[in-house]
Amino acid sequence: MACYASYSIILIHLCTSVVVVASFGNDLIRPKFSSILVFGDSTVDTGNNNYIKTLAKGNHFPYGKDFPGHVPTGRFSNGKLVPDFIASVLNLKNTVPPFLHPNLSDEDLLTGVSFASGGSGFDDLTTALTGAIAVSQQIEYFKVYVGRLKAIAGEHEAKQILRDSLVIISAGTNDFLLNFYDISTRKLEFNIDGYQDFVQSRLQIFMKELYDLGCRKFAVSGLPCIGCIPIQITKSGKIKDRKCVEDENSDAKLYNRKLTRLLPKIQAMLPGSKVVYTDIYYTLINLINQPQKYGFKETNKGCCGTGLFEVTPLCNEFTSTCDDPSKYVFWDSVHPTEVVYQYIAKYIQKEVLPMFQFHRDI
Repeated sequence: MACYASYSIILIHLCTSVVVVASFGNDLIRPKFSSILVFGDSTVDTGNNNYIKTLAKGNHFPYGKDFPGHVPTGRFSNGKLVPDFIASVLNLKNTVPPFLHPNLSDEDLLTGVSFASGGSGFDDLTTALTGAIAVSQQIEYFKVYVGRLKAIAGEHEAKQILRDSLVIISAGTNDFLLNFYDISTRKLEFNIDGYQDFVQSRLQIFMKELYDLGCRKFAVSGLPCIGCIPIQITKSGKIKDRKCVEDENSDAKLYNRKLTRLLPKIQAMLPGSKVVYTDIYYTLINLINQPQKYGFKETNKGCCGTGLFEVTPLCNEFTSTCDDPSKYVFWDSVHPTEVVYQYIAKYIQKEVLPMFQFHRDI
């Protein structure tokens, strides 16, 4: 069961929606970011899992079939991820490389990398099951990155780059799937309310560590509509009447309400920081509830295989895929298609990035 869960839970995170506080028209100056630094799970892992021992890998077909060059890169989708699109919008680069790539250039390091790992979470117990790089370990890799950055740019310039970097944090869903819903390990210690608080306490510790290492601008995502992920619908026993699992969605909304109250407190405790809550729940649920409005035909099954359970090893070169992934919200039974990530990135461009426009750190 643990082995099955380890490659069925690599999750959806980075889609975002926030309250608009500033317009982002051509007449305004775009927020200036020196680089993009990404932490979290499979929705923002651009290939780190290629270099570790885990079943959760996206470095084989049909993953990457719509990526430039039609090559699997380790991204858990048919093409690019949200960080890739955001990096392009910010004129930093066309794609964000994984930090563990052995041939990173100085320019790669100067403009940002991803430390994320498919199957990761804030709770270290999560990665004990998946073999992924825990968020607590991602901070250790980040320390190595900071050292390399200082060697390239010098102490003063490296400090400024870190202050001006857009830090994306996208994790948490795997914690609930692996430790609470699909495997009930943490239920021995917590009820859902208590476990949510535990996960968010780990997030707070992580953000303080990033701050102490020089980061100032944080975009932190909440949970998605977990109960609408195809594999969760399948596990609930809904094969024909494939409706979202409402209990899991309700838990995600409660988590997100708590997070919206916590993040301003974290910002207040980190002088000169800017912390933006990015709400993925309603962005994704809008696509699922109004598919025709956004050009989708299939919302509760993935494009790969039957779409009911295939993910990572079970979605492979021998697995059939749908004719047109752009009509599907999900690529496999867990992860969105590139067109969904692209839609989300446009939304972030319009509503998230402007919130950093007038920020000045100290």
